[in-house]
Amino acid sequence: MLGRGIDQIQLRSCDPRIFESHVSSAQDYVTLAERASDAIPRGVGPRHVWGDLLADLDTRDVDLRLVNLETSITSGGTPDPLKGIHYRMHPANVAQLRAAGIDAATLANNHVLDWGRNGLAETLDTLAAAGIARAGAGRDAAEAFTPLSLGLPGGGRFLVLALALGDSGVPASWAARPDRPGVARPEPEDVPDWLSTRLATLRRVGDIVALSIHWGDNWGYAIPPTHRAIAAAAVGAGVDLVFGHSSHHLRAVEVIDGHLVMYGAGDLVNDYEGIGGHREFCPDLVLGYVADIRRDNGRLVALEMLPYRLRRFRLERTDREAVDWLARRMDREAGRFGGRVAQTPEATLRLEWAEDAAHDPA
Repeated sequence: MLGRGIDQIQLRSCDPRIFESHVSSAQDYVTLAERASDAIPRGVGPRHVWGDLLADLDTRDVDLRLVNLETSITSGGTPDPLKGIHYRMHPANVAQLRAAGIDAATLANNHVLDWGRNGLAETLDTLAAAGIARAGAGRDAAEAFTPLSLGLPGGGRFLVLALALGDSGVPASWAARPDRPGVARPEPEDVPDWLSTRLATLRRVGDIVALSIHWGDNWGYAIPPTHRAIAAAAVGAGVDLVFGHSSHHLRAVEVIDGHLVMYGAGDLVNDYEGIGGHREFCPDLVLGYVADIRRDNGRLVALEMLPYRLRRFRLERTDREAVDWLARRMDREAGRFGGRVAQTPEATLRLEWAEDAAHDPA
């Protein structure tokens, strides 16, 4: 979530005026964060917000980097009157994505049209000019539902299908139509058949397929039965990785038939630092996920989770107490679905699971 307060500390930023019920300037989010932590520098470079994450990724053999980009990229546009919160970042700040080596961004979420369809058009154009692939939104339904495709080292493709469900706060009016821009927002009951039909003709030998899906509410650990059923159907249809997101904190991970399902990746970056409430979820503690997936069958080899604290709008490595908390919480949630999360000697987290564990979508 690189918009709003995060945008305001960059070299270039949007007009800070926003249209929320209690806040009228995006600068107020910077002030709140400074009250909670310490002074935040202004005019920062594009690497600033990523902090320690970049060095940690550089020490790992990572082929591709994927994010859910939950903001519009526009200096103009018109705030959507159906939304009480409007995220945007200046087009110049797409340099942040490039600085992090982001290969692709998914856009099927509840903030990409915050500044209207003109804002969406500028978002699409800006990502294209920056050479960043995207999926999940487009100028019509055909474009919105088209998967992104990235070449893998040694051959094969990494394919990403991106969808958003209405229960994540995506207005029905945002759904892309044959003659209308918008996001890929199907009805939940239509997702399994759509995936089966699409993958039957799309997938080739050597491909790895991911489903990025924006679903569910912002807070809490409950996983709706509908989400578990969609995850199981996706794996059954040929999806290797379910990248779920929407909650502002971490939720459970599960391995279904050898394939990784993330029910709520949590926010990696946001401007919520000075906002009170929901402390029991420790939303300032976040994870970056490094998934090692087999090329021949798409099954999960390993999942390493890199822990950070989001402080002063920058990702910082955490202390041992924070790592302990993250390990306990993630272990508790993974344990509901037959998995375990343990600490590594390097103070990261790793997922453990039984290869033959049965999946019960109930």
